[in-house]
Amino acid sequence: MRRSRIGDLPMRVIYRILAVGVALVLAAVAAVVGFVSSGSSDQPGGGKTGQIAAPSAAPPSPGPGSPEPSTPVSAPASASASEQASPSESPAETAAPSPSPEGWEPAPDRSAVIAALADPRVPELPRDKRLGRLPGKAYKSKRRIEDDRSGVSLIRFGKPWKVFGASPFSTKQVLPKVKGIAHRAMLVSCPVPILVQRKAKDTALLAARWTLNHHPKGSRIAWVASQPIKDGWLLAYRVKYKIKSKTRSSMAALAVVEAPGAKPAMLFVTIPDTQSKRWRDINTAVSSLRLE
Repeated sequence: MRRSRIGDLPMRVIYRILAVGVALVLAAVAAVVGFVSSGSSDQPGGGKTGQIAAPSAAPPSPGPGSPEPSTPVSAPASASASEQASPSESPAETAAPSPSPEGWEPAPDRSAVIAALADPRVPELPRDKRLGRLPGKAYKSKRRIEDDRSGVSLIRFGKPWKVFGASPFSTKQVLPKVKGIAHRAMLVSCPVPILVQRKAKDTALLAARWTLNHHPKGSRIAWVASQPIKDGWLLAYRVKYKIKSKTRSSMAALAVVEAPGAKPAMLFVTIPDTQSKRWRDINTAVSSLRLE
């Protein structure tokens, strides 16, 4: 029998056999590479090649089977800060005093008082000094005005005083206007309109400074009296100012008293020197103040 040899095959057949063999080898290599790539993506930390993810602001929580990512040093601080934000665990809120029935609290320090005394319009308080009898005739009346908002009551003067629109105060009485004088005599009451201090004397000081808003521009205080009263403090003072280049003044007094379960009450009275015959009404007004 005659044996066949490769050399007897036509060249085109040989080329076809070689091409098929090469194709089979390449297909096998591609299959192996694909298997290895798919296997590596299933491993912890594995991912697609050629892609780099941008760093996130906060690292994701590790999932099952994946390693825990490294955490920045600042992350625990952020977490603890968010945990401390709850009212039940906040040290600041725990140390704060329980709120009062009206939702106000005394100032934690005397910074407001220090600022007030830095005001050139407000001198340092003098040593305790009682308010003396002011000029004029004493007025007596059994009629009273109740200030339910402040928890106090005070005298209701008759003529020439009259009850007037109270806003922004709780109660208000005024004397007739004096021709050529814009500033008007008045007697008012209301809860103190300033930050309450731990000492009634300091609260009265801040309130007295606030009353300059109800005197002519450029007014300055000159203390006349500073004394404790029942449940509070009394300040009396001259308010000096200029009207048409002439130096004028008003006599004023302010009393602050503690009202149970409420913000302290304030009584404020001021009378210009053009009505100095009514200054004695200041004595009558401050002595009439009572808690309801």
